[in-house]
Amino acid sequence: MSDFHLVRRSDFSLVRLVIYYAIGIVISLAIGAILLMSLNINPLEYYGRMLTMGLIGNNFAYKTIESLIKIFVPLLITSLALGLAFKMRFWNIGGEGEFLTGAICASVVAFNSKGMNPVITVVLMCLAAMLSSGLIGLAVAALKVKFNTNETLMTLMINYIMLYVIKYLGDTKADWNFFLRDDSDRPIFGEFPENAQMGGISIGFFTLNYSLIVAVILTVLIYFYIKMTKQGYEISVVGDSSATAKYAGMNVGWIVLRTMFISSAMIGLAAGLATSTAGTVSTSITNNVGWTGIIVAWLSKLSVPAIFITSILISVLQCGCRAAATQYPAIDQNFADILQGIILFSVLVADFAATFKIARKGDSANA
Repeated sequence: MSDFHLVRRSDFSLVRLVIYYAIGIVISLAIGAILLMSLNINPLEYYGRMLTMGLIGNNFAYKTIESLIKIFVPLLITSLALGLAFKMRFWNIGGEGEFLTGAICASVVAFNSKGMNPVITVVLMCLAAMLSSGLIGLAVAALKVKFNTNETLMTLMINYIMLYVIKYLGDTKADWNFFLRDDSDRPIFGEFPENAQMGGISIGFFTLNYSLIVAVILTVLIYFYIKMTKQGYEISVVGDSSATAKYAGMNVGWIVLRTMFISSAMIGLAAGLATSTAGTVSTSITNNVGWTGIIVAWLSKLSVPAIFITSILISVLQCGCRAAATQYPAIDQNFADILQGIILFSVLVADFAATFKIARKGDSANA
């Protein structure tokens, strides 16, 4: 085996990538079909409901679309944020922790906002979330620039620290803990005042959440930031070669600090929007977007338009699995999570196979 090694394909093509993705998805669905048949469930019926998210024949289809938006917005913004850091080759694995940091700080504002104007309240929630998460990212970047610490380990530890912080807030019944309901003997997170809950544009029975508008505008801004500005160009240069960036006279340390603050602040914004939309905070408020966002960013090759499309597809998958799970008593949310995991893993393997190949030492990538 020492005579073989992995090489990047120089003949990489989008057509091959799409074919490999299709093969990966088919294989994952076949595995899922076997699991479904073992539970005496028709795979075609299940997949049909999953892919349509249960919209066909549903009198409350608008509720499903509203749920889809709640899943899509945090995932999109978090994926864009992580993609920004990854483009600079700064491995920010702390999306979960930064999201929880923002959610906690946004909740502090929400629970102390009685009597405030709703618009001002939501804006302050988002600003508090962005600032707190941004400072976390800035601190990690500063340690990297000053002491060359491992950002992967640093950001990974933040995930667990903040998870236990929010668990502590949710489990500790005390006079100071305004996060909890006063009318419950056991610790339960309380609901935000009405003025701290995200509104939307009413279109018949459907309500278009304002967070979707924010997410779309942010996507456009990030696209132009990367493609059309000097700062975006600097990120790409640092990602390609920090030595080249230094030779060109760029302040690499400052670029790292600035970009990580923006990246983490964006995750904070996602948290502020998500908590305001949910009307409360919880240990599951992230919906694992910090982890899923990594997959979305890499599958999209750090391309902003591709991140937007991939986030939609992943959100449809999640929402569809939940809708299908409600139809079959033998299946719970755990099966939906398993199926999602199989599909994502298969696509990642397909992406790897389309990008790399095994070759003998001394052979070229085209061999």
